[in-house]
Formats: sequence, C-alpha cells, structure tokens
Amino acid sequence: MPDEYRTVARAGVHETEVNRSRFLCTLAPAATEQEAQDVIARVRKEHADATHNCWAYVIGADAAVQKASDDGEPGGTAGLPMLQMLLRRDLRHTVAVVTRYYGGVKLGAGGLIRAYGGAVGETLDALGTRTRRRFRLGAVTVGHDRAGRLHNDLLATGRTVREVRYGEQVAIEVALPDAEVPAFRAWLADTTAGTAVLELGGETYGDV
Repeated sequence: MPDEYRTVARAGVHETEVNRSRFLCTLAPAATEQEAQDVIARVRKEHADATHNCWAYVIGADAAVQKASDDGEPGGTAGLPMLQMLLRRDLRHTVAVVTRYYGGVKLGAGGLIRAYGGAVGETLDALGTRTRRRFRLGAVTVGHDRAGRLHNDLLATGRTVREVRYGEQVAIEVALPDAEVPAFRAWLADTTAGTAVLELGGETYGDV
C-alpha cells in the first residue's frame, strides 16, 4: 500500500471549445469504483442530450482499477487519452467525464485525442490536486480527569484527532504516520504519567 497518493482537490466542471464543439469536463474524487460510476451516471443523466459522455477513472492508491469508455467516439480517441492524462498527472481515486456537444466540424483521430486529453488536463489545472497520506489509526484510552488536557495537547502538537468518545473512560481516536508511532507512545506516556493506553488499529488515508 503506497504511503501517499494524489487526487483532485475537489469536484468541479471546466468547459473548453474546439472547432465549435463544446467539451465539458467533470472531475471528482472517488473513494470506490461505485462512487466513480455514480458520478458517471449523474453526468450522463444531466447531459442526456449530449453527443458523447466519455469517461475514465483510476481507483486505488496503487492505481489497481483503471477503466475508460469512448462512448461512441472512434476507439481509443476519448476514454484512453483521458485515462492517460490522469495517470500522467499521478492521479488516483479520481473520475473524469468529458461531455461533448458536437459543433459540426470533425476533428479527426488526432484532434479528438488532443481535445479529450486536453480537457482533463485543463480541468486539473483549474481545480488543483491534493495529497493524501497513509496513517495508522490508534485508540487512546484515558481517564476523564486527564482527557481534556490530553485532547488539547494532541491538537497543539499537530496530531490528527478523528473522534472522541465518552464512556467509563474517554477514547480518543488518532491517526499517526507509522514511523511516528514509537515516538508517540513515549510522548503519551510522559504526558499522561503512564495512565493512557494506546491500541493500534487499521490504516486509512488522510489529507496532508
């Protein structure tokens, strides 16, 4: 599992025009393949009158799932150049849909490849990207008498606090880079005089 990956900063749409054809590129982050397909379905419904709704997506921090569709354009002239642009920019967990409204001028294979790939590239430039890093989840259990101060200390030292749960004791869920776990254990023991317990859990990705 890669330590980090890059995805589009936010969902958005950017329009370009090539020889009177309108190209509307929708980009969105997608945690799963189903999320990517949901975005595609939404855009196709919204632009049901378009000439084509071509798409591509890369799912997985390791780019394990890569799919694309020309949606009626000549084979390899739309979905593939869109996918290649996502990969060239090192994008993961990202879906792109390029909606074309034909303007009456044929672009040829080379023109289509440049138009579809370029639409994705321009939209990425407009929306920007963000990096997400792999973190280890940990549950810190501490008594109520120390919980408030510990919570403040965690935030003051830049740690990522994901959730706080109150019961007989207080459970604070944190996210830590793997390399920082030993130092965090030592810091926690010092800060709480050894009264807090850290239990490590699974892994997740979070914004850097």
